[in-house]
Amino acid sequence: MITLVCATANPGKVAELESILDGIVELLPRPDSVPPVVEDAGTLVGNARLKATAVAVASGRPAIADDTGLEVAALGGAPGVDTASFAGEGATDEQNWTKLLAELEGSDDRRARFRTVAMVVWPDGHEVWAEGTCEGTIAPASRGGRGFGYDSVFIPAGGDGRSFAEMSADEKDAVSHRGRAFSALVGKLAALGGVDDDDPQGER
Repeated sequence: MITLVCATANPGKVAELESILDGIVELLPRPDSVPPVVEDAGTLVGNARLKATAVAVASGRPAIADDTGLEVAALGGAPGVDTASFAGEGATDEQNWTKLLAELEGSDDRRARFRTVAMVVWPDGHEVWAEGTCEGTIAPASRGGRGFGYDSVFIPAGGDGRSFAEMSADEKDAVSHRGRAFSALVGKLAALGGVDDDDPQGER
């Protein structure tokens, strides 16, 4: 069992990570002493690194973080790295997806994909990361009550037409960008020998 400090305080993300990594990674909560991290790196990799590094340095243990972007074809790949703040800093999930639906009103091109970068950073700056994507389309209206973020308006390709928010957690994890990214990351950690609890900086 690998022990990592979770860099996110988002309840939806924490629950999803616990589900994806159950039995593989023991997640310790983000320290209350760590202030919100300004995600201004300009890339998903850079933002994930900022978050994981802040928590690794504060806790003295390897930390796990991710950053996710929703890339919409008709919007030239936007909102991308600005996905969480598409409707402005501090915007709610509903405000973000409501703006997205408004931007796509009348568009025949609803193609989109989620892209996640998952990363572990050690206190000494060593890092391992992986990427996962999920192709799909944007629904014409919000559907379903599960999940968080844009889940209620994203329909993954290859499914039965349901949005992420209409799926169970297990169904979503099996096809989602975040599930794929963290599964790939776990594989890389296993290849490195994981993390030894007796050595907070891990064995690499």
